[in-house]
Amino acid sequence: MQHDSGTGTPALVARRADAKPVETEEIRALAAAAGYEVVGAVTQVRPKDPGTYLGAGKVEELADRAAATGAHHVVVDDQLSPGQSKQLGDALPDGTGVYDRYRLVLEIFGEQASTRRAQLQVELARLKYELPRIREESDEGMLNRRTEKGTRLYDVRDRIDELESKLDDLPEPAEQYRERRREQGFDLVTLAGYTNAGKSTLLHRLADDLDLAAEPDHPDRDATAAVEDRLFKTLETTTRRATLAERPALVTDTVGFVDDLPHWLVESFSATLSEAAAADAVVLVADASDPVEELREKLSVSLDVLDAQDVERERVVTALNKVDLLDDDERERRRAVAAELAPAVVPVSVTAGTNVERLVAAVRERLPTERAELTMPNCDDAMGVVSWAYDHATVEGVDYGGETVSLAVQGRPDVVERSRAKAEAVDEVGGEWE
Repeated sequence: MQHDSGTGTPALVARRADAKPVETEEIRALAAAAGYEVVGAVTQVRPKDPGTYLGAGKVEELADRAAATGAHHVVVDDQLSPGQSKQLGDALPDGTGVYDRYRLVLEIFGEQASTRRAQLQVELARLKYELPRIREESDEGMLNRRTEKGTRLYDVRDRIDELESKLDDLPEPAEQYRERRREQGFDLVTLAGYTNAGKSTLLHRLADDLDLAAEPDHPDRDATAAVEDRLFKTLETTTRRATLAERPALVTDTVGFVDDLPHWLVESFSATLSEAAAADAVVLVADASDPVEELREKLSVSLDVLDAQDVERERVVTALNKVDLLDDDERERRRAVAAELAPAVVPVSVTAGTNVERLVAAVRERLPTERAELTMPNCDDAMGVVSWAYDHATVEGVDYGGETVSLAVQGRPDVVERSRAKAEAVDEVGGEWE
């Protein structure tokens, strides 16, 4: 089984479907995202073959194409069982590796993982994927534990145990993220959901430093942007400052999930959603234009991952995006399906701006809030407190009453407490504050 880098390596893609058309655009894009040069595609319309997945005739064609094109890998757009992977590999020219969709995604994650936690998670997920395939190749049933010791099978099992222990010992990223952002006085909002649901577009619409209406050619306006522009550019997240109903916030776009991945693979990277665990509110973005059953499955998987990160449902707002692509009946049907599964469903069109204010209001309701009336001597340092409050909270009013300044402020409890401490410092020492 080969695991060399995909950079510049020629690869064939293969896809089977029960009925026409048999599309290959997404698997081509995934292969390209992994760095492969796609040199051809083999498609088939027929039921799945339990032995070789594609059937003997199509496998022979695939082997001939691999030999003719010099393909080093064949990438199958589906999940292959360990037995199917082995039979396909045996039928292909020597040295030709077989990747299914899941293994390809793992390779992309592996190329992009930059933090220690992400690197360990990638290795752990890859080894868990490979273990049953190694078992298939080693014919474990004919061996006993004594003769297996020191073999690749047991080496992999030991390494899995070691990686799980190392991950348990690493500092919790959510807590580190939370402390760092809290010190800066911001509310924390996380966007989660599947790739191409519109998370990046929503981030840019909310961000203070980018106005989509003023930039009609901005790539984030295109809700159907090509998959290669969306998938796995990085395992890191993107954060922008936004003002949500007068509250200064940091909004983070997390790594998007990909269609047709199993729960175990999605959940193995759930720590990339550590920002969700730290957030005051999580916006789960779903594509309303997906078929109903696909929408249902994506919402279920997304909520499972958020549950695994201990994100309480009361912190979640569900943005049912792209409702502008549906007629009234279909829009209501999708809304009802989403409401069965997900909390606080708000139908929106991020590109058109439909209901975005309603979405922001729903997020705002979930932000922790405290209010205070502060009184200080009317001096330069009091003006500094007022200025600081405008930068970090919502100032409801300022009254300059001759010798005193009264400040009504609303915001995060910790920010309001800091405002109170600053005001008390001005009052007690006649103006000196930090």
